[in-house]
Amino acid sequence: MKRVIYMHMEGAPSQLDLFDYKPNLRERFDEDLPDSIRQGQRLTGMTSGQSRFPVAPSVFEFSRHANHQDGAWVSELMPHTGRMSKHICYVRSMHTEAINHEPAITFFQTGNQQPGRACFGSWLSYGLGSSNQDLPAFVVLITQGFGNMQALSSRFWGSGFLPAEHQGCRLRSTGDPVLYLKDAPGVTRADRRRMLDLVGELNERELARSLDPEIQARIAQAEMAYRMQMSVPDLVDFSDEDAKTLELYGPEVGKPGTFAANCLLARRLAERGVRFIQLYMRGWDAHNNLPTEIKAQSEAVDQPQAALLEDLRRRGLLDDTLVIWGGEFGRTVYSQGALTETNYGRDHHPRAFSIWLAGGGVAAGTVVGKTDDYSYNIAETPIDVHDLHATLLHLLGIDHERLAFRYEGRDFRLTDVFGNVRGELLA
Repeated sequence: MKRVIYMHMEGAPSQLDLFDYKPNLRERFDEDLPDSIRQGQRLTGMTSGQSRFPVAPSVFEFSRHANHQDGAWVSELMPHTGRMSKHICYVRSMHTEAINHEPAITFFQTGNQQPGRACFGSWLSYGLGSSNQDLPAFVVLITQGFGNMQALSSRFWGSGFLPAEHQGCRLRSTGDPVLYLKDAPGVTRADRRRMLDLVGELNERELARSLDPEIQARIAQAEMAYRMQMSVPDLVDFSDEDAKTLELYGPEVGKPGTFAANCLLARRLAERGVRFIQLYMRGWDAHNNLPTEIKAQSEAVDQPQAALLEDLRRRGLLDDTLVIWGGEFGRTVYSQGALTETNYGRDHHPRAFSIWLAGGGVAAGTVVGKTDDYSYNIAETPIDVHDLHATLLHLLGIDHERLAFRYEGRDFRLTDVFGNVRGELLA
């Protein structure tokens, strides 16, 4: 594997309405969730005061897709994704320690709930380096979704204690993709080159004097910014894409910042050798009015993400590209607030949720793990965040126990002192 495309659905999509089919719940509509299932588990402050925990079955239909050895059930909300199931490994038994968004996203990105650690993309940049000297090794793309928006902190793609050149570079959807990409009026490219050479010489002198690694990072980033003045405009110009490709990604592909445009941009970054491409889709935090919100969210992501897989496959890139899709936790089977037959909300649920993986080395066409009848607890093959990180690094040819960085007297790892490579996820 040479690269990663990580699609993070910020806010946490409901596994019950997308990938974890529980048809028998319709017979239990509005029943209280049994204490034997909840087992006194921790709740958020948003539902801890509820007098009841009424079961809310999904209002959406599911279908079993052909060419899938385990018969993966996928919601009607994701028809395009479902048709790509033969390339996908669905994981229905993920769990995490965090129950609120900020620590949960931080945990998925860095392997720790506390801020300050290096994120997954930075570790990969540090461990494997760049294969394109004109673009960053780690690029971040953000789409504004529909519904309740959680804060999106830049530290989610920060390098922490790793050298600063390994942090993610966010490409903006309006204006110049990168600030100060263009030279100021009256400044030529030759002028810019002379200025960088002079500043670089001064920085080299200071580096020799102080041995400060941040100065070395500053020199590298200035040179990268200079090269990006030529590479980025070509990257974001879709005029060389044929009509069939644009049609594959759907009608939103021509609008910068949409998930469709960012999926196509991810493929263009992948074929240019960028190591780690992080897509954030905001707005999945459906505490109420979930059926309406998740329908809009799914419509925005379903065709583009399936198109991305198909586009990578037909260009011969899927075999060496690891694609990840998921949120920071799942959603509860019980309704938050009022429940009707057509409307409900779901609270945060870290105990059991679904993600999916695709690409070379992944056990394509499989379903891993199983939840109980309420999608509340894991019944088979629990997989935690550290296990996932260890396995993803393994697929990239990296031993997670050996990828370390010494900081403040100890060796730090993405998986800290945890993590096991999970053979169930491997081809």
